[in-house]
Amino acid sequence: MYRSYKNQAKMAAQKLMSSQKLKLIIFLGSTREGRLGERVGKFVKNSLSEKYDIKVFDPSVMEFDLLKKPLHFYKDRSAAPKMLLDANEEIKNADAFLLISCEYNHCIPPALANMIDHFPGSSFSWRPSGIITYSPGIYGGMRAAMQLRALTGEIGCISVSNIFGIPKVHEAIDEDGVPKDAHMKSGLEKLMKQLEWTAIAFKDMREKNGVPS
Repeated sequence: MYRSYKNQAKMAAQKLMSSQKLKLIIFLGSTREGRLGERVGKFVKNSLSEKYDIKVFDPSVMEFDLLKKPLHFYKDRSAAPKMLLDANEEIKNADAFLLISCEYNHCIPPALANMIDHFPGSSFSWRPSGIITYSPGIYGGMRAAMQLRALTGEIGCISVSNIFGIPKVHEAIDEDGVPKDAHMKSGLEKLMKQLEWTAIAFKDMREKNGVPS
């Protein structure tokens, strides 16, 4: 009986995957001059764009001012900036999230936290997330990754167990986002297998049962 249920679940997942692309939002974390995150973002987007419907939230491009009034502080949502309203709808309609982050003083970069804090946790909740961190050193941004673990849990888009860390990122990817070693492709594939499976499971539950109130 268990095997039958497992086969049915597998068939349902394959049917969902073939019928429509999962909607994925990539959050870039860095705005620093000469940032290496741009090449990581290019690599990830280029690798996944054929399979997923991708939107990129880049704080260097989108006009996220230093947070004074998040979207959920507007009593009349129609009075909020259109950019925030549109971005919030994109977040609410996504099936999964990827956070691409460097470390500033071994912490989450402020532009990433500032961008996310413009929106309520309810916009992110009941969808999974994946964490990708990088650094020019040997630790691959893991200290920021541990902080992102807590953040994603608190806003309801709990991260999958695998973290894709990229040490010596300037040697791993070129400026056009082209990977220089096999670890880049295998590392991203390992993360996405977990994220995709979890996103499909969450999506199936949301569509069949809704979410807890």
